[in-house]
Amino acid sequence: QVQPVESGGGLVQTGDSLRLSCADSGRSFSNYAMGWFRQAPGKEREFVAAMHWDGSETYYAESVKGRFTISRDNAKNRMYLQMNSLNPEDTGVYYCAAFVGKNWYNRDEYDYWGQGTQVTVSS
Repeated sequence: QVQPVESGGGLVQTGDSLRLSCADSGRSFSNYAMGWFRQAPGKEREFVAAMHWDGSETYYAESVKGRFTISRDNAKNRMYLQMNSLNPEDTGVYYCAAFVGKNWYNRDEYDYWGQGTQVTVSS
């Protein structure tokens, strides 16, 4: 299994960039496809992006296409989310998790969630 830990969140202004990291302390990271989700206050956790275990396939929510880029470095047991052109609607707690199902966009198909990192975008 994986034991992901997210980092890199913070308070930024509209138009700024951030890079989130998801680090795994286990030994199985390269065996898993991984994804990013986010949860805004009072809202359900929603899909952001995901990547196949070898990086051959990527998936993005429509709301972040062209602005966010997911990547991974299996040698370092890390996954990243580069977020550009941030806006207040991107505010939330960002989580990484391992994909264990079939539907990339469904949070119920993910397991081994991290504790999340807060991203706040001010207008």
